[in-house]
Amino acid sequence: MSAEGQPLGGAEGKTFRTTSYPAIANAPLPAEGSASFSNVQFAVIVLAVPWIVTKLLPFRIGWTFYFILVAILFFPVGMVYWVLVSKYGQRINEKVPFPGRPLDDYIDLKSPALQKWLGRKIPMQVFHDAYFDGKVEFKGDVLEIMEYRHDWASFEFTPEMFRYFFTKFVPEVILHSQSQDEEQVRDHYDRGDDFYAWFLGPRMVYTAGIISDIQRMETLEELQDNKLTMVCEKLNLQKGDRMLDIGYVTGGTLGKNQTAFGNQRLRENGVLESQGRILCMDFRDIPHEKGHFNKISCLEMAEHVGIRRYGKFLREVYNLLADDGTMVFQVAGIRTNWQYEDLNWGLFMNKYIFPGADASLPLAWVLESANFEIKSIDVLGVHYSATLYRWYLNWVSNKDKVVAKYGIRWYRIWVFFLAYSVILRVFQLMAQSMLR
Repeated sequence: MSAEGQPLGGAEGKTFRTTSYPAIANAPLPAEGSASFSNVQFAVIVLAVPWIVTKLLPFRIGWTFYFILVAILFFPVGMVYWVLVSKYGQRINEKVPFPGRPLDDYIDLKSPALQKWLGRKIPMQVFHDAYFDGKVEFKGDVLEIMEYRHDWASFEFTPEMFRYFFTKFVPEVILHSQSQDEEQVRDHYDRGDDFYAWFLGPRMVYTAGIISDIQRMETLEELQDNKLTMVCEKLNLQKGDRMLDIGYVTGGTLGKNQTAFGNQRLRENGVLESQGRILCMDFRDIPHEKGHFNKISCLEMAEHVGIRRYGKFLREVYNLLADDGTMVFQVAGIRTNWQYEDLNWGLFMNKYIFPGADASLPLAWVLESANFEIKSIDVLGVHYSATLYRWYLNWVSNKDKVVAKYGIRWYRIWVFFLAYSVILRVFQLMAQSMLR
């Protein structure tokens, strides 16, 4: 089902098609915005610049000195490349023109220091930091204006992004530890049950739901029921199965509030501790022998593990799974082609929402390297978007409560996050342990 779009500014006579499904927040523009970095181009430049430098020297040098020069110049050359291509690179899709409206049609610049951006696009990092500080305001619904972000914002790398990348992000990726996981997970998930209830709803299910009928606006609870049903069906859960959830939906977590809340819900619904319990501990400390569980689920938790420890994490999960056991594994991901906007998004998420969650990529090959056999892969982007849209509506409807308890800054950070997340994607992988 689609709808014929209308000509946009400067696009007289041209039309475009957009979706109009009741189940989702339909995007007004079907075009990609910013383009992508070229890994080949990047490699050529970081190798060519040191070679040119050696040719300009008044004396001859060997290969050892050349490779030392490559190492020395790698980050400076890379930074210049990232800045230039993110600032001047072309869009991926030029078929659908943007409206071409001025910046102040979309946002209100309250700070005099930001007036310099009038008449041009404001870098997204500059904008969202200013928005969190109350220096700019959206002129309308946050989600609607973010849908047109490529008309008023750019995704160039800024000095602040480089500062955060080199002083915070890179060190945390390198030093990612178990104690770091505990600190960062609890800082996020133990903020307060009410904080999460104001967008998750009474079920408190913190994972993407599933649409069953694209032609109607299913409730958040219906999406959640659809999701849990699908996971159970993929696992083929049977009476007597030994199931572990890492995260949790039903099993283990590092969040203290999550643990207390979940165990209370289990007891209220007649589930005995001998049948199911939630443990507040790192999955590596779960008191069970190798191969104890025949079913494992891990839904949108693995991003917290970190790229450096991802392979080790999956091997440890594999060891908990019985021979021929089944795992449903879901991760939120960004595209793998270095799109400028994705890098902006990733650094925003790491700084403001999920510190330490540096593994937001589709990583099926890592599962295979840990001896899992991949049975199916689902891209759940539209389902994730539909779920986040309902979370966004809940959050906006509870604005006064959020601001009263947690302040306007927390409300702004999360309304921006939830609105922007409507445009993201999720990958769900079904894996099976190979017989040892």
